[in-house]
Amino acid sequence: MSEDPRAELAGLAASLRAYLEWQKEAGTWGFPRQTAAAPAPTAAPPLAPSAPASSGPDRRLRLAQLAAEVSTCTKCVLSATRTQTVFSRGNPDAALCFIGEAPGADEDAQGLPFVGRAGQLLDRMIAAMGLSPENDVYVCNILKCRPPGNRRPEPEEMAACFPYLHEQLALVSPRVLVALGNTAVAALLETKVGITKLRGQWKLYRGKTLLMPTFHPSYLLRPSPQQIEAKRQTWEDLQLVMKELGLEVPKKRS
Repeated sequence: MSEDPRAELAGLAASLRAYLEWQKEAGTWGFPRQTAAAPAPTAAPPLAPSAPASSGPDRRLRLAQLAAEVSTCTKCVLSATRTQTVFSRGNPDAALCFIGEAPGADEDAQGLPFVGRAGQLLDRMIAAMGLSPENDVYVCNILKCRPPGNRRPEPEEMAACFPYLHEQLALVSPRVLVALGNTAVAALLETKVGITKLRGQWKLYRGKTLLMPTFHPSYLLRPSPQQIEAKRQTWEDLQLVMKELGLEVPKKRS
C-alpha cells in the first residue's frame, strides 16, 4: 500500500478518468472488477501469469541482460538511425502482454514503448479493463528500434529482432497476448491474413500461448468512417481477453 494516501487517491482518480474517457470513445458502460470473492493480497499482482520459463530472480536478471544486449544491437540498418532502443514497459510478472509494431518518435526519444498518443489511448483501454498500465500488463513491440519516418518495418529488420522478441516473451511468459495491428499479428502468427479478418478470434503464439488480434491504437485515432465501429470491435476483443483472465465484463446499460 502507498505510504501517502493522497498519492494513492490521485492515482485512483487518474485511472477512473482514463476509464471513463475510453468508455465514452468506445460506447461502453459499467465498471469491470475481478470476479474473485476475496481480494488478492496487495503484495501480489492481481493477475498471476502462467509458470515462467525460469525462476523469478534469474528470469528478471536475464530480462535485464537481454535489454542490455538489445541496446547495443547492430544486426540491421535501424541501429544507425535510432536514438535509443525501446525494450518494454510495465510488469514482467503480468499475465497480459500487449505487443505493437515498432517504436515511433516519442518512443525513440524516451526509450519506452507506447508513450505517444497511441500509447495514451492504449493506457485508457487498459484502464477500461479494470487494470493498471504500470502493474497489470507488460508492453513491448516487434521491433526494438524506430524505422525512419515511422515507415513499415522491412522483413529483414523484423527477422533481426525476432530472436530478442521470442526470448523476451518466453521469459515474461504471459497467459494472454494481445497483438496490436497488422504487423504484430503477421509477425507473431506468421500469416498474411489481415487484421480485419483475424480480430476477435483466439489464436496461438508458437502453439501454446493464447493470442488475441485486434486493431492498433494508432488506427483507432485515425479519422475515418470506420473509426467508431473499429473502437467498438476493439472493445469486444478486449472483453474476450477479460473473460479469459477471469475479469468481470461490464454490462452495457439498456
